[in-house]
This record gives sequence, structure tokens and C-alpha cells, in this order.
Amino acid sequence: MVFKVLIVDDSAFYRRRVRDILNEDRELEVVGEACNGQEALDMLISCAPDVVTMDVEMPVMDGISAVRAIMTKRPVPILMFSSLTHQGAQATLDALEAGALDFLPKRFEDIAQDRRQVSGILRTKVRLLARRNGSLSRLSVNSKARSALDMPVNAPRNTLIRSSSLLTGRPEQTILPTVSTVSRSGKSYHCLAIGASTGGPVALHKVLAPLPEEFPCPIILVQHMPSTFTHAFAQRLDSQCKIRVKEATDGDELKAGWAYLAPGGKQMVAERRGAQQVLRIIDDDKNPASYRPSVDITFTSLADLFGGQVLGLILTGMGADGREGCRALSKKGASIWAQDQASSVVYGMPQAIAKERIAQKSIGIDHIANCIITEMAT
Repeated sequence: MVFKVLIVDDSAFYRRRVRDILNEDRELEVVGEACNGQEALDMLISCAPDVVTMDVEMPVMDGISAVRAIMTKRPVPILMFSSLTHQGAQATLDALEAGALDFLPKRFEDIAQDRRQVSGILRTKVRLLARRNGSLSRLSVNSKARSALDMPVNAPRNTLIRSSSLLTGRPEQTILPTVSTVSRSGKSYHCLAIGASTGGPVALHKVLAPLPEEFPCPIILVQHMPSTFTHAFAQRLDSQCKIRVKEATDGDELKAGWAYLAPGGKQMVAERRGAQQVLRIIDDDKNPASYRPSVDITFTSLADLFGGQVLGLILTGMGADGREGCRALSKKGASIWAQDQASSVVYGMPQAIAKERIAQKSIGIDHIANCIITEMAT
């Protein structure tokens, strides 16, 4: 099967660069190019693309306005190209809230130094999103909030390529039946830990927004995201939730009712300092193979600190980050849940823990918050 791509950018040079990369893939065909959002809208019907790549800043109609119009006129998966600046972060969050599914840095050198690796990542992203065309309604997301701020600029190539059976063409395996409710187990909890990647921002909003202000435990969040985006994302979640959300800083004391988002480009671990349970933020340049932040690293530290008194949750995302961290938690007796396949943008990370029989429950994104409240309510 060949997937059709529409490229939207006001730079002819950039359009040509993206076109040349995508056309190297036998599964992808660039069927149109537009120099602004209005032109893209006009081409939607004639080109019938399976996926659109979209610049943020363009004349006549900018990318954010174009995304809103496309999601109203003819919903189609959209991959944004964004600058890795504070302003770019805000604009990209706006575009993702408008309906885009994913993004990549516009400067390819911000993704990786090796051109072949950059090309592979771009083709993989476009191919993955194209396969989601026609099934956007299955993702159980608000039409104004389909987002996937997931791309750690330092993500290792081998993890991306093997991230999901969506990329291989082989059927995905649903190991656990999906449930929508849980019965309280009676366990005592000291922490809720959540890991996510592709599709994570909107999934995190769906999970966190319903939680009560007086949530009984601290919440640890690890979302694959560049360093310039995590602060802005934490601020948005804080404005949208009853609980408090912040980008974690070194030495933060863990408090009930607070969610701590791991900063992009660094590692976050939990540890004990005297009578306090605190977070340590680490520059991890010596370990280029791991995601920064890494779900595995954070979750493993939580296993050491809290033992089995953790509810670990893996949401939609590429790859298998979180599998070993969840394994460490599970060995200590922690509860491990996974987002189900039907509501995941990419069933990679949840599938990894389901396939290994680490996850105990598979839950649709619309029901996870209520299940957490049921299980962890005091």
C-alpha cells in the first residue's frame, strides 16, 4: 500500500527537501505541495492525502489556523514542523491542541546529526501517522486536543525503528482484554507513575484532568519531549487540572496532589534524603542510548524508593521505554496498568509491557482516570 502525503511549507527549498526524503520510501508518495494553509485546504479534496506535513509559520493562513480548518473540513493526520524555541513550543502546543497528531523539529540537525538517521525518523513518523488515517475517531480524543508531543531529539534509532508493529506491517498483538472499570484492591499507595511518548500529551490530559485536587499521592510524569517543551507543557496541564502540575526541578520534595513532569533532555530519579522523598535531576550525557527523560530510569528509582506501593501506568507511545522500569516495579509488588490498543495513537510502549505479562490491566484512555480514582482513593 502506498500512502499519499501533502507537504505544506512556504519555503520551496524545504518542501523539496522533505519531498526527496519521503519519496525514497516505497510506501510514501508526495501527491501535492502547498505554500500556505489556504492552499493546503484547497488541495485537500483533489489530493486526498493520507497524511499532511505542516509548517507553523506561513503567510495567508498559518499552520495553526490550517490545522483547525482541516480538522473541521476533512480530518487527516498532521505532522507539524516546529522550531525548538520557547515561542516554537507554544505555537506547537497550540497546533497540537487544534488537532495535529505529532511534530518534529524543523531544523533536522536538532533531530540527529546523521542524515540517514534523520531521513529514517521522518519517514517512520509519516508512515506511522498515515496508517492512522480514517481511524482518528477511534482514538477517543477531543477534536481540539489530538496531540503527540513525543519526539525526544536524542531518541536512539534502533528504538524508533522497532517501536511498533504499525511500522512493520505485522498485526499487533492484544494480550490483555480491555476493561473499563476496576474493583479497589485495598492496596496502599505512595505514588502514581505515568510514562508516555507518541500521543502522550493528550492522553496525559485525559488522565490528569479528572483527578481531584486532594489526590492522596504525588504523581510522577515521564513524557518523551524536548527540553524547550516540558516547561510549557507542564504549565498547560497545571491550568487544565485540579491537581498542581510543574516541571520537576532538582530537590523537589514529593507532595500529595502534585504532579512532577520530568524535564526534557535530562533524567529524573526519586530518592530519599533524610526524612524527605525528593527528585534528583541528572544531566545524562554519558548514556546516549537512553531516552532523556527515560521512563525506565525513573520507574526503576521509584521501585527502589517505594517498593510495591506504586501504581505504574504506561500510555500510548513508540518503542518499549518503560518495560524494564515496570518490570522492576512489578517485582516489588507494584500495580502495573497499560493503555489499551484501540485508544492508543501508537500501541508500542503499552504493548511492550502487555506482551511480557507485566501489565495487569489494559484500559481505554477514557476510563483510566476513574479507575485510578477507584483504586487509589483513601
